[in-house]
Amino acid sequence: MRLLLIVNTSASSVTTRGRVVIQKALAADHAVEVAETSRRGHATRLAIGAAAGSTDVVVALGGDGTLNEAANGLAGSRTALATLPGGSTNVFARTIGLTNDPIEATGQLLAALSRPAAIRTIGLGSVNGRYFLFNAGVGFDAAVIAQVERRSELKRWAGHPLFVYAGFATWFRHYDRSRPRLAIDLPDGSTVDDGYFAMVLNSDPYTFLGNRPLHLAPEATLDRGLASVTFRTMSFLPLLRIVGSALGIGRPMRSQRKVDVRTDVEKLTIRSLDGPLPYQVDGDHLGELEVASFGHEPDVLRLVMPGA
Repeated sequence: MRLLLIVNTSASSVTTRGRVVIQKALAADHAVEVAETSRRGHATRLAIGAAAGSTDVVVALGGDGTLNEAANGLAGSRTALATLPGGSTNVFARTIGLTNDPIEATGQLLAALSRPAAIRTIGLGSVNGRYFLFNAGVGFDAAVIAQVERRSELKRWAGHPLFVYAGFATWFRHYDRSRPRLAIDLPDGSTVDDGYFAMVLNSDPYTFLGNRPLHLAPEATLDRGLASVTFRTMSFLPLLRIVGSALGIGRPMRSQRKVDVRTDVEKLTIRSLDGPLPYQVDGDHLGELEVASFGHEPDVLRLVMPGA
């Protein structure tokens, strides 16, 4: 096959030695071109160029943000997307069954590329026209990611402890939790009007805490509609119980009184109740908005699935 290997050299787990090993391994059986990203949005442009040419598969070596950009460039095309974990968390790569070590994952990817059935077509979520692979969030979780990105030089070394620290710092100092912040309008005509923050998921888990997955909506899969999870409290103890549920401790998520879970949703709208709110897409903070229009587009991206 003709492969384009897109490398984010700034990603947490990407090293010069690792990139050379991965490139040589892929080039043993395939024609490989390598391109490095230099700015936000660059991976999208590289993927669009690959889809317009004769590239069979774009391989994204980087974090979830790099993968999201590549997916946005390939959606609707015949060129498939493959991922190699190069970030600090690598949510989507781990979701589809890849090991978290990029060199070991390369072996899994090569095995998958030898099986035509390993390339399957999946659906994507979208928010205000931007596709996402696994989730997008409005409110608190996006504010946490914004705090992490302000300390981006620590991500390579601190990893998950930095996210935990940012979560507590955001709860205490950087997010207004005195009142509900958003409302969600659902296609059945109902409205959740007392949300403090919300996530919309295209797959499960939401993220990983170390090796532990956080399951907010296990029903969310790549061949079904979206799932929405609205948090109706910012009180500390209820939030701890909700996190415990996501980790498989205590009562199931759906039995938590302060959480609204909807599944198989094709579209929904999140409205701010008082001023702009931060939002994130596949783990990247993208700014602030007052209205977020979500949708699900089935069968829009060809994906190399290592476990298929």
